[in-house]
Amino acid sequence: MIPISDNFYSWKKPIITYWLIGINLGIFCWELQLDVSGKLGNFVSNWGIIPEQTNTALTNAIFYNSAAWIVVIWRLIALPLSLFVHGSFSQILGNILFLWVFGKTVERNLGHQRYLLLYLAAGVFGGMMQIFMNPKLSVPVIGANGAIAAILGAYIIKFPKVKIDSILPLIIIFIPVEIPAFWYLFWWFIQQSFYGIGSLNIDGGFTNPGYWGQFAGLVTGAAFIKMIKR
Repeated sequence: MIPISDNFYSWKKPIITYWLIGINLGIFCWELQLDVSGKLGNFVSNWGIIPEQTNTALTNAIFYNSAAWIVVIWRLIALPLSLFVHGSFSQILGNILFLWVFGKTVERNLGHQRYLLLYLAAGVFGGMMQIFMNPKLSVPVIGANGAIAAILGAYIIKFPKVKIDSILPLIIIFIPVEIPAFWYLFWWFIQQSFYGIGSLNIDGGFTNPGYWGQFAGLVTGAAFIKMIKR
């Protein structure tokens, strides 16, 4: 199922969505250049979330060496930065597609500042959940999956019965259909298993934000839109 449009028309320009898409694509192009030069592994390690490193640094800072707070601070800074780094073509294209279809309507409903706050806060919260639930994970966690899940959660709460114009690919035939937005909530989690397709050559590997991180983003988006509605 490939979402195309939700048929919501508005004179309000989703400026933040445009910027987020542009920044994500720009950084991914930068990653492609680093991949060619063999420097991508260090880039992803610096910008990604590494739960094991974060937990080790935090333990050392509290109990053994206060200088480890420098590492803790850097790892915390990496929480929002990791949202803009992607490890495969399928991951960046999937996130950009869902951001375009669902994000622009959520932005028009929330306004630019609250929408950006939701995007960043949900992504950071999802990263923190990843650190808490997978403390021994030693590979970088990258991608905007948690933030996109928050946008999808907000959309489903606000527009539960809206039908999304979609394309259903069947071998070489593409069938246009209308699919209830609620079904994309399930499809979003299913398609995560395909995000390794077209992976970049990252030394040491990487992983997408896990289901705990995405679930945290989903709950954040739903709770945020509920509070705004009051």
